[in-house]
Amino acid sequence: MCLGIPMQVMAVEPGHVRCVGRLGLRRVRSALVGEVAVGDWLLVFLDSAQERISADRAREVDATLDMIEAVMQGDAGDGDAAFALPSAMSSEQLRALSGARPEVHDTTHDTTQGEIA
Repeated sequence: MCLGIPMQVMAVEPGHVRCVGRLGLRRVRSALVGEVAVGDWLLVFLDSAQERISADRAREVDATLDMIEAVMQGDAGDGDAAFALPSAMSSEQLRALSGARPEVHDTTHDTTQGEIA
């Protein structure tokens, strides 16, 4: 399994950026995300930036990684994330999260008929 690590751009080089994050300072390939600037946040997989993300999203991913790390070390913690976990989402929210279309109820085949007295 490969996990994306949020990292903030500290310096820009041709084809690469120097980033800092939970793994320390890294030289990261930036070809897949286009132009970046100092201060931008990237989601990095195996020293390759795959996506530009917001600072809020970087905090969410780091919080999730902190929870995973705590569980792996035997500390289940309080399980209280700073954002909605999929297990706490409604079916509509899960569909939106997965990119699925909203559920539509078909009313063209209405089988109910009024009673005649």
